[in-house]
Parts: sequence; C-alpha cells; structure tokens
Amino acid sequence: MREITVLNIDRVACDGRGMCAELLPELIDLDEWGYPIVRGAEIPPHLMEHARRAVEVCPVLAFRLFNDPSAASKVNPRPNSRPVRR
Repeated sequence: MREITVLNIDRVACDGRGMCAELLPELIDLDEWGYPIVRGAEIPPHLMEHARRAVEVCPVLAFRLFNDPSAASKVNPRPNSRPVRR
C-alpha cells in the first residue's frame, strides 16, 4: 500500500501571489482574485517533487504536505517563522 500525501493551504496566510499554480498547474488553479484552488489534495507520486517545490517557494509559508489525509483538515495556521519580504 502506497503512502498518501495531501496538500493543505493555510488560506489566512496566503496572499495570492500565484507561484504555487505556476509550479504545480496539474493540481492548483487560481480563482479570480489570484488565490489557489487545489483540484484534489492527494498528490500523485509523479508530481511529488513539484508539490515539494511549490511548498518550499511559497513566500508566506501557506502550504504544507501531510502523510495523513485526516490531519490536513485539522491544522492550525503556521506561526510566522520568516520575516515579511518588502
């Protein structure tokens, strides 16, 4: 049985820059205001590296990957661990 990995967005932290959709267009669309909409949170194995890259480059740390699908829906927003870029 393969491990399931899901993508979670902290919608409060997200500021709609859209880099995630550029790096993972197979799973992320942008709404009319530029905020991400995930098409199915489960990450297929062949897109895992792209998903990791999208998580890493998010300037506000709004994305996380979880191995437990039930945990992804119960997360609290991340504390601000990086200085705000100006």
